[in-house]
Amino acid sequence: MSAQNYVKRMTAPEISARKGGDPIVCLTAYDAPTASILDEHCDLILVGDSVGMVVHGLNSTVGVTMEMMILHGQAVMRGSQKALVVVDMPFGSYEDGKERAFQNASRMMMETGCQAIKIESGSYAAETIRYLVERGIPVMSHVGLRPQSHHVLGGFRARGRRESVANEIVENAKSAAEAGSFAVVVEGVSKEIADKVTESVSIPTIGIGASANCDGQILVTPDMLGLFDRVPKFVHKFADQKALVEKAASDYAANVKDRSFPRAENVYHFKK
Repeated sequence: MSAQNYVKRMTAPEISARKGGDPIVCLTAYDAPTASILDEHCDLILVGDSVGMVVHGLNSTVGVTMEMMILHGQAVMRGSQKALVVVDMPFGSYEDGKERAFQNASRMMMETGCQAIKIESGSYAAETIRYLVERGIPVMSHVGLRPQSHHVLGGFRARGRRESVANEIVENAKSAAEAGSFAVVVEGVSKEIADKVTESVSIPTIGIGASANCDGQILVTPDMLGLFDRVPKFVHKFADQKALVEKAASDYAANVKDRSFPRAENVYHFKK
């Protein structure tokens, strides 16, 4: 049994109990070193299908596979000890029936060791959520801007600025909560709608491009760290990682070219 089994992680019920309480801190991670750094500061780490775009260079999350999510989920589990780890179910792995959803979600949990999965929650999702929860799989839902559905929605655009769409988002969140979700991500919607969702559901709302009044917040970590020049409007860059990496790479290249690296302390010699 690994040492990880002896550490008390945050649980889905503990996250759910934070409704209206202390804000829930969430970030994404896709590898063990990042997870180990974030673990001390986060209640929840999401292995997001955003990995397809920010790590693998895909144009959207639609091309992300179960195998990719399992690989990155395993890495994050190895690197973390305290936070609840939630893994995104990729596009096509849960939409066509509750039985298939259970087959894939149970595989995800067994092969990664994660504590919960996340699905994007349209009107079709309530029956699937209930089926999974009844069978022991904690589910975090996702409403508003749903990246896996960007082709249908017309791109990566903010949602909930019109009354008809706003009502749909609220109803989707309510049905997901009633079906047994322990939390719901609310992405890319007007503040007014995010606040209405938070007021309307009994489970915590995790905002991303939503409202400071949500029960918690999440950002894609490479966006938050300033790795990319272009980020969504709702992202605040808390660091300038791109400039830091660029300078380090530039300094390294210069040292290699002028033969000042490796330095004396970086090389080995015969033992006397």
